[in-house]
Amino acid sequence: MSRAAHVPVLVWPAVLFLVTAVVVAALFFGDMRRAYARVRGVANVLESPLGSIEYTEGGAGTPVLVVHGGGGGFDQGEILVQTVLGDGFHWVAPSRFGYLGSSMPENVTWDEQADAYAYLLDHLGLERVAVLALSQGGASAFLFAERYPERVSSLSCISCGAAHSTQELQAQADQKGRMLAAIFSRDFPYWMVTKAFRRQFMGLMGANKEVVVRLTPEQLQSIGQVIEYMNPVAPRAAGAIFDNQARLPGTRLAGITAPTLIVHAVDDTLQLYHNAEFAAATIPDVKLMSFESGGHVVMAVEQAAVRAAVQSHIMRNAGAYRAR
Repeated sequence: MSRAAHVPVLVWPAVLFLVTAVVVAALFFGDMRRAYARVRGVANVLESPLGSIEYTEGGAGTPVLVVHGGGGGFDQGEILVQTVLGDGFHWVAPSRFGYLGSSMPENVTWDEQADAYAYLLDHLGLERVAVLALSQGGASAFLFAERYPERVSSLSCISCGAAHSTQELQAQADQKGRMLAAIFSRDFPYWMVTKAFRRQFMGLMGANKEVVVRLTPEQLQSIGQVIEYMNPVAPRAAGAIFDNQARLPGTRLAGITAPTLIVHAVDDTLQLYHNAEFAAATIPDVKLMSFESGGHVVMAVEQAAVRAAVQSHIMRNAGAYRAR
C-alpha cells in the first residue's frame, strides 16, 4: 500500500481534534459573554476609605446583610436570598473584598471587611440588621457581630468557617481549599472542570460521594446554579485567594452578643463540623442546627428546614426597627 493511502487515516484524528477545539471554544466564549454580561453594570458601587464596595439590594421588610461564601459575589448573595430568605426582607448583598467590583486592599483583614459592612450600612441608612452568612463569608460576619454588637439583631451562619482544627481531616479540607483557589485562577480551567467533571467538583465543594448520589434533580439544579454563577471566576480570583489564606476568627467568637444560629452538616468535608461545634461552645447566645448528611451543600439538601429556621430566627430577634 502506498504512503498516500495512509494520509486520510492520519488526518482524521487531527480533524476531529480541531473540530472539538472549535466547538469547545465556541461554547466557552459564549458562556463567558453571558457570564460577564450578568455581573457587569447591574450592581451599585460605593467608594469608601477601603476602596470600592459593590452591592445590590432589594425587597422590603426586616433588613438583612447577606454575606456570600467563597467563590461568590453579590450574585451568590442573591442566590442565598432566593434559597433561604424569600420575601419579607430588605436584603443587602455586597461583594466581599476581591470579588467582582469590590476592591482588594493590600494587607487587608477580616476586621476591615467588617468595617466595610458598617460603612455600607451607614450609606444605606440601616442602623441595625440581621446578618446571614454562607461558608467562608462566616469569618467577616462573625467579626462584624463582634465589632458592632449594637448593629446586629441576629446572626445566622450556614456551613461557616469559625476556627482552624487540629484534626487530621483539616489537612484534607485545606487541600480542597487550595485546589479550589487554583481552579479559580482563570476562567477557562474553572469552566472546563465544572462542565466536564461536575460531580467531582461537588466533591471539592465539600459534598462526599454519598451526598452527591442522593441529590434530587431539584437539588442538583440548585447546586448547579451556584456553580454556574461562580462564572466568571477571574474577577473573583483575588477574593478566593484571600479566603484561602486569611486566619479564621477563633476565640473572638466569645465576644458575639447577638443571638446566633449555626447550621451545619456533620459530613461537611470543606468546612468541617468542628467549626459548628467550636461556634456552639464559644458564642454565648447560640443555637446549633445539625444535619447528619448534606455536606457543604446542606443549604440545598435541607432547603425547607434551613429556610424555616433562618426566617424564624431573624424575625424572632428583629424587634422594632427604624431606618435612620
